[in-house]
Amino acid sequence: MSNETPTVVLVHGAFAENSSWSGVIAELTSRGIPAIAVANELRGPALDGSRVAAQVREIDGPVVLVGHSYGGAVITAAANQADNVSALVYVAAFVPEEGESLQDLLGSFPANDFASGLVPHQLPTGDGAEETWLSIDRSKFQALFAADVEDAEQLGRTQRPIAAVAFEEKSGAASWKRLPVYDLVATHDEAIHPDGQRTMAARANATTIEVDGSHAVAVSQPKAVADFIASAVEAGATR
Repeated sequence: MSNETPTVVLVHGAFAENSSWSGVIAELTSRGIPAIAVANELRGPALDGSRVAAQVREIDGPVVLVGHSYGGAVITAAANQADNVSALVYVAAFVPEEGESLQDLLGSFPANDFASGLVPHQLPTGDGAEETWLSIDRSKFQALFAADVEDAEQLGRTQRPIAAVAFEEKSGAASWKRLPVYDLVATHDEAIHPDGQRTMAARANATTIEVDGSHAVAVSQPKAVADFIASAVEAGATR
């Protein structure tokens, strides 16, 4: 049994950035739970996971690793490279099996309109080549990503694009098979279908709750998300 309170490390997903966790961090720290949001470059689960893992390894003591959306694939990878991860929390997130890509998962879920809102951008790589990055059409951002967020327009203006290849990259070992897993399903998610979230949560044998929220549930309902994360922290502190 450990009396050390785990640190919560929050990882944002595609079309978001660190400040999307601000409300959750405020809720957690007000309860005495240390919490930080780390950088996620949105280049692909393996690279992003290795960089998140490096930041996690710098933390003394146990870590509860939390991922939203694409961040779920990142924390799955990161936990394989950081021995101090004590639990994984998925928030409206992908929970990939080894060898699965996010595109594979999306193809297995009920169809929705999310892909119709994606806008491709050809950006330079630095070596003279170009690569495709994706953002959400700002006119569709609220409907597809943040229907229950009052200031969704601002979120759309500050969104970060994701490398298109990140959706094609195959996941490495499924760290959720050896760690306690928690999964929050957003029941009005228009990005990752709620039935897909339920399927992944059941496959991972996760402790699961459902919250009446959009894909941006951490922004619209930070207390509910923080409550759920705190339950994972409390379980880890007494394990």
